Amino acid sequence: MVVITDVCLCEYTDHGHCGVIKDNAVDNDATIALLARQALSHAKAGADFVAPSDMMDGRVAAIRDVLDEAGFHDTGIMSYAVKYASAFFGPFRDAAGSAPQFGDRSGYQMDPANANEAIKEAILDMEEGADMIMVKPALPYLDIIRRVREECLLPLAAYNVSGEYAMIKAADRMDG
Repeated sequence: MVVITDVCLCEYTDHGHCGVIKDNAVDNDATIALLARQALSHAKAGADFVAPSDMMDGRVAAIRDVLDEAGFHDTGIMSYAVKYASAFFGPFRDAAGSAPQFGDRSGYQMDPANANEAIKEAILDMEEGADMIMVKPALPYLDIIRRVREECLLPLAAYNVSGEYAMIKAADRMDG
């Protein structure tokens, strides 16, 4: 069994955003420091991989540095390198109570219309020390998965989120 843990702050905030809020915006740098501490606590608890899902710039390098400094060289990082701002996350956010209380996550999650950004982010995370790259949501971005695979030789994960699952289950019920 391989244990992969989600590294993000949204579940632990009263505002539902993936990081520290300053002046009604997520503070990238303040968030990275907390994410690195969270990832280290996961590694100490036995995680085989930590998976930062927050989409802050530079978090993979910060996490790799903290893990290596603490002797967790073998703890892998599965980077949510390509995570789109999407309504497909809605059912999960409702169930987890992690929907943003103001604004949305488009300031730090990716614009679905910018396919080139996906390649850029995957390469940056690979250069920062990621051991695996993830594309999320998966189903509407099969073209992006193909492009990332062409540019990145790391293992590639594709994640169907709650809204995609609900859509497929609804389609299955329409059988006949």
